[in-house]
Amino acid sequence: MALLLKDGDYVADERGGLQTVEGAQDLLQRVLFRLQARRGSFPFLPELGSRLYLLVREKPGDRQALARQYAAEALREEDVEVTGVTVEESQPGRLRVGVDMEWNGVHLAAEVTV
Repeated sequence: MALLLKDGDYVADERGGLQTVEGAQDLLQRVLFRLQARRGSFPFLPELGSRLYLLVREKPGDRQALARQYAAEALREEDVEVTGVTVEESQPGRLRVGVDMEWNGVHLAAEVTV
């Protein structure tokens, strides 16, 4: 069980405490963090995060394969299998990366902007 995060902040519950998540929602929250964090930006956890931010430097034809590789690398510590990736330019210099995953027979999807 973990605390619910939304836009980088904890979410309050109706009693003034903090909302919690578990199961698939907990996993999805961890997945989003791992995909959004820049790999190497945590000195004591150099393997945490992804290299998805590097995709904007790559040729458009190479982005799909690299995105799948970077996502799988970032999620190696989680119990998920990356089953598909989409990459599209949302605005000049910004990419929207969708990651489809399988976890215990459940399909999960995450989307990040880099």
